[in-house]
Amino acid sequence: MNPHHKKNLKLMLMNPRIIIAVSILAVASFAALFAPIIAPYPPDLAELSQRLAKPSWQHLLGCDIDGNDVFTSMLYGARVSLYIAFLTVILSVFLGLTIGLISGYYRGWVDSILMRLVEIVMAVPTLLVAMVLSALLGSSSHNIIFAIVATGWASSARLVRGQVLSVREKEFITACKALGAKDLRVIFLHVLPSVLSPLVVHATFSLSGIIIIEAGLSFLGLGAQDETPTWGALLGQGRTVLTEAPHLSIIPGLAIMLVVLALNFLGDGLRDVLDPKSNLS
Repeated sequence: MNPHHKKNLKLMLMNPRIIIAVSILAVASFAALFAPIIAPYPPDLAELSQRLAKPSWQHLLGCDIDGNDVFTSMLYGARVSLYIAFLTVILSVFLGLTIGLISGYYRGWVDSILMRLVEIVMAVPTLLVAMVLSALLGSSSHNIIFAIVATGWASSARLVRGQVLSVREKEFITACKALGAKDLRVIFLHVLPSVLSPLVVHATFSLSGIIIIEAGLSFLGLGAQDETPTWGALLGQGRTVLTEAPHLSIIPGLAIMLVVLALNFLGDGLRDVLDPKSNLS
């Protein structure tokens, strides 16, 4: 590890926002990963006699309208919610990174065509496109991922393109070309490392946005309904019995808020460490 990386790692470990965020996300990820071990009941065990039961020692977070244990549903729902969020970000960032690198490096007519496409995609609200595609394709986790990726890649492409335009004119890039380096070698060995830091920060903020979009789709009944209900689906379920069983809305709502807040904290902390100039007034 070079001194620059050591310094960044030290700054991360000293940043309270990053520590808080990583702690919350670690707990959520651990709970989702080990849900079959932690959950006190099977996810499909419905006891109608316990319908809308309030939190107790038997059911720590109470039961839902079907008599399912809410704590168990939260654990299994976290697996679906986090799976959708992380896979969507990975695909969106990869697609945006590829298009941004090509557009910014080659410029000319390639850049013009790709940026017009980006502008068209960014002009359409992501949630609206996701709602339409989810309704047309059906409510499954992979359809939700496709629906969000369909527009989510554009912001990453625009960010990467801007970074590439500033990097490609630097002297070390010109020197590489003068020495006969091929375009792919220049892009992957010299241009790509220069755009990764802002892209990581952007991906972190995108995660929180995707969790909110997925929760919104599930709340409206357009989410993944072929698996265990996500946190958004649990939140939507609770709205029908808000006065009778408020815990059904409060618990998943708090979980979504904490994870989104942690991701925003993590994004702010990473931006402080990886791009200190952004905080200079």
